[in-house]
Amino acid sequence: MATFNSEAFIHNALCSFINQTYDGDYEIIVVDGGSKDKTVEILGRYDENIIKWISEPDNGIYDAWNKGVKISKGDWILFVGSDDCLIATALKDYADFLLTLDQDIEYISSKNLIVDKNGLSIRVKGWKWEWPYFLKEMTVAHPGSLHSNKLYKKYGYYNTDFKIVGDYEFLLRAKNELKSAFMDKITVNMMEGGTSDTLAGIWEAFRASTETGKKPYLNAYFNSLYISLKFVVKSLFRKAGINFYLKK
Repeated sequence: MATFNSEAFIHNALCSFINQTYDGDYEIIVVDGGSKDKTVEILGRYDENIIKWISEPDNGIYDAWNKGVKISKGDWILFVGSDDCLIATALKDYADFLLTLDQDIEYISSKNLIVDKNGLSIRVKGWKWEWPYFLKEMTVAHPGSLHSNKLYKKYGYYNTDFKIVGDYEFLLRAKNELKSAFMDKITVNMMEGGTSDTLAGIWEAFRASTETGKKPYLNAYFNSLYISLKFVVKSLFRKAGINFYLKK
C-alpha cells in the first residue's frame, strides 16, 4: 500500500488487511511518501510484527510500489489503495483459487466493487485479461490483483516516468505471453475517482500502448479518442445518477 496524507481512510484500509479470514502467512507493507498529516502517527500505532512501514519522500506511487516490492518476501504481491478496502475473504478466496491453477500462472485478477465516499455501491469493474484487447485499454481490475514475484524478476520494476498508468505499462511488457487467470469474485471495495479515472490517464495509457505495447500510433490514437468519448459520456450519466460501463 502506498500512502500520502491518507489519514482519512488508512485505518479502515489497514483493518481490512488485518481482519482477513485467511490463516496462512502474509505480510502487510505500507510505503508512505512523507505524509504531513496524521498518517504516520496512525501507522505507528500498529506493532511492526503486524505491519511493516517506511515513510520518506518518493517520486510518486510507482516509486513507492517499487520500494515495497523490493522488501517483500512473499510469492505473490497485491496492491490496494489507501482509500480502498479488501473484502474479508479476499486472501482466502485467492489461496483456494491458486490450488486449482497451473503453477506457471503469473498474474491473477478479480473484480472490484466501486463505491462512493459514503460506501454506497456504484458498479462492479474487472474482466479477465485478454490479448490483444488489453492493448486497447486497462480492462482488468488492478487493485487487489495478484502478481507473482517472478514477473518482477523477468520484467523489472515499475517505470516511474509513468505517473498514472504505471501498472498498465508494466503488464503490457509481457504482451501476449502473460500467463494469467481470472477469479470471478469481488476482492476489493474501491473508492471511485482517482487519477487513473481521468482523461489524463487515458492519454498516458495511449503512450504506454504505443511505446511498450508497440500498438500502431494512428490505431492507438483513434482508440484513445473513442475511450475519451466513452469517459465523457459515462461522466455525464454519472452526474445524472446513472452508472454504466462500456467495455467494447
